[in-house]
Amino acid sequence: MNPPWPKGKKLVHLDLKGAPPRVEYLHRLIELFSRLGVDGLLVEYEDMFPYEGELQLLQATAQPAYSREQVLSIQESAKARGMEVIPLVQTFGHMEFVLKHRPLWHLREVPHCVGTLNPHKEEGVKLVMEMLRQVVELHPHLRTVHIGADEVYTLGEGEDSKLWLASTGRSVEHLFLRHVTKIAKAIKEAWPDMNIIMWDDMMRDMSHDTLKASGLVGLVQPMLWDYTPNLDVDKTVSLLEKYHGAGMSDLWAASSFKGSTSVHTCVTCTQRHVDNHLQWLKVAASLSAAINMRGIAITGWQRYDHLSVLCELLPVALPSLASCLQTLNHGEFSTEAHRNVTEVLGVSSKMVFNSNHLLCFYRFVRGWFSPYHRQRKMVNPINSMHIHNQASLYLDTLQKMVEAVRKEMVNYYPDSTADEWIEEHASPVAAPLQRIIDAIQACVKEMVP
Repeated sequence: MNPPWPKGKKLVHLDLKGAPPRVEYLHRLIELFSRLGVDGLLVEYEDMFPYEGELQLLQATAQPAYSREQVLSIQESAKARGMEVIPLVQTFGHMEFVLKHRPLWHLREVPHCVGTLNPHKEEGVKLVMEMLRQVVELHPHLRTVHIGADEVYTLGEGEDSKLWLASTGRSVEHLFLRHVTKIAKAIKEAWPDMNIIMWDDMMRDMSHDTLKASGLVGLVQPMLWDYTPNLDVDKTVSLLEKYHGAGMSDLWAASSFKGSTSVHTCVTCTQRHVDNHLQWLKVAASLSAAINMRGIAITGWQRYDHLSVLCELLPVALPSLASCLQTLNHGEFSTEAHRNVTEVLGVSSKMVFNSNHLLCFYRFVRGWFSPYHRQRKMVNPINSMHIHNQASLYLDTLQKMVEAVRKEMVNYYPDSTADEWIEEHASPVAAPLQRIIDAIQACVKEMVP
């Protein structure tokens, strides 16, 4: 057993770039988070933020962005429960929701990478700073902002970057540090007391000397993320010690309670995420006392990026979140931790899905109504009609389930999220069933007088 998570804040990450909850549901979630011992929210608004003026084009179109009043109400709800709100605004990589818009294409590092900003264009820096200004202004008394800066793909491949890198002694590492330092300094100039968090992955392979000389020391607090159940404890401790040794004494961890298994996962595996937190507890227990761990952000990705499909929805992942928080509190997922999860959520944290019937059905289809049979319209009529009836039954059941799911879903999410989820998960099952029904009718006509 590990000691409980030692100190600092426990933040829950709200990724709003997919399936953004209705504000009424968010208020209920904030209350639940408070009961689970959460100290703050890391809110990644993306296109759900009510950007104004020239930035209005960044607002979502599938559903309305949150209003200014709603953004303020989320903060009030959190503040009433002693929870800090930390907005996350991407400033370098993962800017898909910005750079997908045609008027902003010219600010991409390379034309085919929608996520990475060209760090050489002053217009790009101004854009990022205006995004930050609008977000900060709509967060009264804000103390901390997260500037993202993870996964800056294709950096150094643009024409401007190639020209810059041609000078002696310059590298892609320097290019990355130069842009992030520029943004961090501009933030400190505008809001001198602001704490700045950033993702750490682009700095992992940098030497101690490169980091120390970067100009970022004293400006930012790196947040080291690792969402794997088999997180390498020794390597992670070494990395945190390296950041600290370079002068970055304030550090954060980031774990995951959902959205990091695979890009299209729709059911959360609680054990996988509990294991991730058990590894983070080992890391925390192994750190030297000199390292100031400011806390841990428990991430819940809703999409891998702005242009990918939805991962598992938040309500489905609440047992995982509760289990991960209890693991941090107890140092293990003990019987008591499990009991606490069940009591707070009022549900079991284990979910079982049975798809055996459907598998048996598709095996029967393969045997008696294969593509070979369909092409030649040579089928066993009795078995084919059995398949037809079974497929019709499944389709009817699926349609009833979809109606029930939609009815429930729109209580928590905008209609666009219900439509997207059904299109992703129900339509791919319904379409082949309908094709089987239609094809059998055509084939049996050829076999029966």
